[in-house]
Amino acid sequence: MAVTTDIVATYRGPGAVMRHLLAMGRREDRALAMAMGACALTFLSSWPRLAREAHLQELPLDAQLGGALMAWIFIAPLGLYAVAALSHLVAKVLGGKGDWYGARLALFWSFLASTPLILLNGLVAGLIGPGPALSLVGLVWCAVFAWFWLRSLMVAEEGA
Repeated sequence: MAVTTDIVATYRGPGAVMRHLLAMGRREDRALAMAMGACALTFLSSWPRLAREAHLQELPLDAQLGGALMAWIFIAPLGLYAVAALSHLVAKVLGGKGDWYGARLALFWSFLASTPLILLNGLVAGLIGPGPALSLVGLVWCAVFAWFWLRSLMVAEEGA
């Protein structure tokens, strides 16, 4: 299936999509592409907010974009690997039977699948600014991401 089709299917049932992704075989390049794609889309989603802040606070937009680029494209993927490793260790303590790859795939896929809400959050932050709408969209994203990640991690730790 195409990535976009899998993303839509994840909103209906994250466990089934995770099983499908695991059945495709162990491909570290695919997992890394998911992480980098999610980070790139998150960087893209920050542009409206950064443009708003640059305009309102008379800050240089290029410096803010450069900082966000460094954070999301170079540093965040490393952090994702660390969080995935920690989640696998916690799952092992709780009786998980999966492997490190499954934990990485669960986190990276959940992050990528939730990027439509991250993009919406970026638009709200840039066009409306801080307020209840931004808080609501952020809360919805957090809940959806947590649901995707926990369900995907449960499937990955079943230990096929």
